[in-house]
Amino acid sequence: MHVLDRFRLDSKVVLVTGASSGLGVAIAQACAEAGADIVLAARRAEKLAATAVLVTAAGGAAFTVTTDISDPQQVQDMVDAAMAHYGHIDILVNNAGISSVAAATRETPKDFRDVVETNLHGSFWAAQACARVMRPGSSIINVASTSAFTTSPLPQAAYSASKAAIVGLTRELASQWGRRKGIRVNAVAPGAFRTEMTETGLSGHEDMILPRIVLDRIGDPEELAATVVWLASDAAGYVTGQTIVVDGGFTIT
Repeated sequence: MHVLDRFRLDSKVVLVTGASSGLGVAIAQACAEAGADIVLAARRAEKLAATAVLVTAAGGAAFTVTTDISDPQQVQDMVDAAMAHYGHIDILVNNAGISSVAAATRETPKDFRDVVETNLHGSFWAAQACARVMRPGSSIINVASTSAFTTSPLPQAAYSASKAAIVGLTRELASQWGRRKGIRVNAVAPGAFRTEMTETGLSGHEDMILPRIVLDRIGDPEELAATVVWLASDAAGYVTGQTIVVDGGFTIT
């Protein structure tokens, strides 16, 4: 096999959660450009339809499923719908996530639970449901964050805790499912990328964030998407249980 062929996702079906905006859109497009057909899942149906147009333009087939991944039954319905439509799921990208910005002394129980239920519980429900139907050689990529490893200018206790938990969950699932199922499980930990969710956080704080970024710029979502394509592909066939930090050097300063 030519080395560049190892990065292709031809004949693969990729399920991307949180595919209605930001990094999820970039990931779905990149996977389609690499040859995959895509299942797009998120809560906002109208935004999913817009992503589907972009995926089709990138060369992939697109199937949308409106899903709140914090609800285990909706997650199971999502996987069932994807299997009914395509017949198989080869790659899961657990991208859906929310954040809560509040001082730890003022973060409410509801806000904390909402973040953990979406970011951590939802990622587990999706991984669990997909692993039950995935074939050997499949791949799961969880989206963590540099907040799992370091602090940011914003107070985000629930978000940081949920993303640190994703790193541990990734290792555990890789250990269990690599041996038993032949499924690789990895994570990416994005730093500062300009997306719908991060725009408010970046606004007014770039003067504090940029000095900590070695490459001296905010990331392009397509740069993270390329890393996801690599982890999903045969090019990363001997990589599992790892969290790949994509942050321009933010965590080394």
